[in-house]
Amino acid sequence: MNILLIVIIVVAIVLAITGGLVNSLQFLLWVGLVLAAIAIIAWLIRAISGRRV
Repeated sequence: MNILLIVIIVVAIVLAITGGLVNSLQFLLWVGLVLAAIAIIAWLIRAISGRRV
C-alpha cells in the first residue's frame, strides 16, 4: 500500500476518534469519515487497476 494512503488512513482514524470523543469538535468526525472514504476509494482503484507502486 502506498505510504500516502497509510498516512491518510491514520489521520482519518485519529480525527474520527477525536470527533467522537469531543462534542465541540464533532465536525472532525465527518472529516475523518471523508478521509477514510477517499483512502478506501484510492485503494480500490489501485487494486482494480492492478498497478503496484
